Amino acid sequence: MKILLLLAKGVELIEASAFIDVFGWNRHYNQIDTEIITCGFKREILSTFSIPIRVDLLIDEIVVDEYEALAIPGGFGDYGFYEEAFDEKFLDIIREFKDKGKLIASICVGALPIGKSGILEGKKATTYHLMGKRRQKQLEAFGVNVVNEPVVIDDNIITSWCPSTAIEVALKSLELLTSPTSSNKIREIMGY
Repeated sequence: MKILLLLAKGVELIEASAFIDVFGWNRHYNQIDTEIITCGFKREILSTFSIPIRVDLLIDEIVVDEYEALAIPGGFGDYGFYEEAFDEKFLDIIREFKDKGKLIASICVGALPIGKSGILEGKKATTYHLMGKRRQKQLEAFGVNVVNEPVVIDDNIITSWCPSTAIEVALKSLELLTSPTSSNKIREIMGY
């Protein structure tokens, strides 16, 4: 099974790496074929704090039917995150995953492009909750029922409120895509 890790420039490494590590540990220890495929607008994107990441595919090369789930880590606006995360191509991928009933998981402000895409309207979700709750207010402006909790699941969409939730979101995604047994084993051997 393949999971698309959709990366915008300015992405936070800790949030992207949570999916890579959890699904990598699952592949190795549970021997369940879960593969993370990275995608971006350019072959090399600069993450938050200007660390380069080389992606597997470009956004125009994505065929949604090849994936079981979409993972969207958040990032910093100061490093250009919203320039790409709010691009219509980025939003169209989110909409297509939703239209096909596939799991969509986000961490921190990764919920904002999901909100902007329109698929969270009337649903419960959360996003970054510190520094005056500015990002939660922004999510609410997209018609989202903002819940001030660490991880919120509504339908097949997972959102969370800050980088500290990254591993939890990845483990919950693994559980929903495989089984609670598989997720709990990885949680235990990773020390969570």
